[in-house]
Amino acid sequence: MTGRTTTARATTGPTTGAAVIGLDLGGTKIAAALFAPDGAVLARHTRATPAREGAAAVLDALAAAAAEADPDGLASLVGIAAAGVVDPRSGMVTSATDSIRGWAGTALGTGLADRTGLPVACDNDVRATAGPELAALAGDHGSLLYAAIGTGVGGALAVDGRMLHGAAGIAGHLGHLPSAEAAGLPCTCGATGHLEVIASGPGITAHYARLTGTRPDRLETVAARAAGGEQAAVRAITTGATAAGRALGGLANALGPDRVVVGGGVPRIGALYRDALATAFAAELMPPLRGLLPEPPLHGGDAAVRGAAALTATLPLHRPGAHR
Repeated sequence: MTGRTTTARATTGPTTGAAVIGLDLGGTKIAAALFAPDGAVLARHTRATPAREGAAAVLDALAAAAAEADPDGLASLVGIAAAGVVDPRSGMVTSATDSIRGWAGTALGTGLADRTGLPVACDNDVRATAGPELAALAGDHGSLLYAAIGTGVGGALAVDGRMLHGAAGIAGHLGHLPSAEAAGLPCTCGATGHLEVIASGPGITAHYARLTGTRPDRLETVAARAAGGEQAAVRAITTGATAAGRALGGLANALGPDRVVVGGGVPRIGALYRDALATAFAAELMPPLRGLLPEPPLHGGDAAVRGAAALTATLPLHRPGAHR
């Protein structure tokens, strides 16, 4: 598969001189924010994602969220950070899990443009979230390795100031790297032995269930048992963290990043996870990279919508009424 890159560097907010709407689409929630030209948040709106109702209903909900965030029609552009494999050039969702029914094959760019009447830039949610992290690096040639570890394992790769998208928008899907710790375990993509099935929140929980024969209700339960000294819980968490650290360390050797960021819900379960990941990461590094450490994200809850708005300054715009 031959990778391709965009030519513009990510920015921290809209640079068009007009207000921009940023949308973040997840499997359970849609977040919308209206940004002023200077990046200030003017309004916010959230609503549930109608994930079981099909792609058309989701596009309708996205347009409704945009309208709620901008009732006075101040915005001239929309940027959307969406779940799934998104190709920003074609505006298509090229692959997706069933967390949103019928999402794969959706014409996200033109579908949302037709519903809002505004030009739309779109990308995968993790790449959009990583955009402000890239922009925070000094100079125009920073390189970034970004991992989002939660219900899945996503990622973003930026080299010399350019976010990588790759064929069909697939670049950065770190959860589908081979992992020795996941050997033989089936992945949602149809293959086996991928990082996501051992390092994600559900992956860690499932590993604990394999070790004990009992299935906890959530990852936080495993974390609480590990904090209490239960060895099976400690093993499940450190195995997932080690797998993630090894994968990220190997990628760091390949990419030579200036910064490595690890976000998502899983790292927030505690120091046991973070320390095991950092140790495994450091053990993989070649001499020129020694001293490089995984860091938490710089930006908080607005990172995805802010990154989505910034897409309008760096990616192709899909316009209302366009036909492909």
